Amino acid sequence: MEQEQIQEIEITLLLEALYLRYGYDFRDYDRTTLTRRILTCLDNCYFQKISEIIPRLIHHGEFLNRLIHALSVNTTEMFRDPATFAALRQQVFPHLASYPLINIWHAGCATGEEVYSLAILLHEADLLSRTRIYATDIDEEVLTKAREGIYSAAHLPQFEENYLRAGGTGLLRDYLIEEDEVFRLDEKLRHNMVFANHNLVTDGVFAEVHLLLCRNVLIYFNSTLRERALRLFHDSLSRGGYLCLGHAEALPMHGWKTLFLPLAPRERIFRKALALEPPP
Repeated sequence: MEQEQIQEIEITLLLEALYLRYGYDFRDYDRTTLTRRILTCLDNCYFQKISEIIPRLIHHGEFLNRLIHALSVNTTEMFRDPATFAALRQQVFPHLASYPLINIWHAGCATGEEVYSLAILLHEADLLSRTRIYATDIDEEVLTKAREGIYSAAHLPQFEENYLRAGGTGLLRDYLIEEDEVFRLDEKLRHNMVFANHNLVTDGVFAEVHLLLCRNVLIYFNSTLRERALRLFHDSLSRGGYLCLGHAEALPMHGWKTLFLPLAPRERIFRKALALEPPP
């Protein structure tokens, strides 16, 4: 028990140092997930104790990106949860089509597969040319990969299956160039994309948008941080804008269900209510 208490103190001090030195706030992330990822980082960095990471983090800025990458959860794939993309295409895109210019924010975009997936469906709906997609993440390493749009060809069969289940109307291979053991997404998909670093915990509104996707990020936040993120999403969406969460995520019972109305509940797609009441 004493060792567990010491470990908890070390984790608290590490997270406090990360926040005070660089402004990255992981203090309200799910503790079980954070502990597991910190211990993995400890093994990979050949430290003996969590407390040994703290001076390295404070005095050597190059260690920051390594730690952020270790703490972030970046699991994704093209057209992940195909039913969600199908629902966006069928129930959200027709409304987006009424706008002369469309702004979309994909928060927590990780390595970008889902951003390109959305761009492909927007292209097939003849909406991509008037859409600006803002794709953000806290992890610079995954943002670099997202900007490149290069992925392992080993995943292509699964991505093609997901694409068809999401309602794709062509061939996924029409949007990519295969190069040995990788494939590169077509440059035309990136023309209206902006990849940027944004911290949902400490940063403010990124842009006013008509559709906001933040999938499988809130599950790693505690209740305080989830509420803060939802306030940010509410403030970022235009009136009647759409919010898409991950399949394992739901809105808190208190207050939010009058501010975000269900559009496709099973796929976790909501629409911002037209009422002007502030979030709780």
